[in-house]
Amino acid sequence: MSGSRSAKDFFRPLAVGAPTPLTEIPARPSRAIHFFDPSNPKMAAKIPDMVGTVDVLLGNLEDAVKADNKVAAREGLVEIARKTANLGGQSGPTQLWTRINSLDSPWALDDLTTLVPAIGDKLDVIMVPKVQGAEDIHYVDRLLAQLEAKAGLDRPILVHAILETARGVANVEEICGASPRMQGLSLGPADLAADRRMKTTRVGGGHPGYLVREDPPKENGVANLEAARATYQQDLWHYTIARMVDACAMHGIYPYYGPFGDIADTTACEDQFRNAFLLGCVGTWSLHPKQIAIANRVFSPSVEDIAHARRVVAAMGDGTGAVMLDGKMEDDASLKQCLVMVKLAEQLAAIDPELKKQYDAIEVA
Repeated sequence: MSGSRSAKDFFRPLAVGAPTPLTEIPARPSRAIHFFDPSNPKMAAKIPDMVGTVDVLLGNLEDAVKADNKVAAREGLVEIARKTANLGGQSGPTQLWTRINSLDSPWALDDLTTLVPAIGDKLDVIMVPKVQGAEDIHYVDRLLAQLEAKAGLDRPILVHAILETARGVANVEEICGASPRMQGLSLGPADLAADRRMKTTRVGGGHPGYLVREDPPKENGVANLEAARATYQQDLWHYTIARMVDACAMHGIYPYYGPFGDIADTTACEDQFRNAFLLGCVGTWSLHPKQIAIANRVFSPSVEDIAHARRVVAAMGDGTGAVMLDGKMEDDASLKQCLVMVKLAEQLAAIDPELKKQYDAIEVA
């Protein structure tokens, strides 16, 4: 059959000497992916002190880096990775990611051919912007295999795609399944809004014009259309996030919310992050240090949720049947939901001493 290949081939290296592809993507905590410009000396100077305080530090080479600074950003990232202790790799408390330039840009190829030989052992994930379909992932996949083989790396660098175009969203399932390297997806709301011709200039978040309005009150059976009526702002990104979450879950990879551009509005930022968390996202982007604390709080299960989850797990025994707790029925489906929360709490407690203290203090009655 033209174009087909054996499922066994999927987990064979795409280049002689390249590391064997992973059969399962590790669930490493990544509540906040904090972006920094490696060409900015002030930002670069802060990186060593941020290790251990944020799950992921991402050296941004694409948007927000001027064309004249592209080479400086690339070289700055190499220097930061080499000089910063405990950053990146499998054992560090903080992962090191990078967002390369778009694949149709003059800089993307040099990004990859420079970074992989120089700091491939430190890079955990490469974020690829404006992914349109599986072909983009296939290109990066093969190139990374060749570069890894040449550099003598013993583990594959993972790939993360940003959904920033209507075509990318339409092809989300094939993007998720395009390579064993796929680590996850992020929502890119600003570029996606422009590509869809959405009528918003905000970077993420809601819009006051996207709303529903309650029905008019009736007086003597007649609707009073002049009466004041409450409105409720809706989430512009609910559909896209939900579709992204389903595609990631299907392929065993991880969905993330993207940027929230209004740095000052921490309340709306927290609301948007929580919406994404409840829908299934495991983390989000941070554009300013104040958003790290929000992300760490929102994408960590609350003590109350973990206390309830542990009670259900303890009460369910072998996981079959049903029990009543606080007047509510809990069954095998409830147990599965609770196990998701308990497992996440265990992963976060392993890297976050304060959370571990809070979770360890829970007593299951």
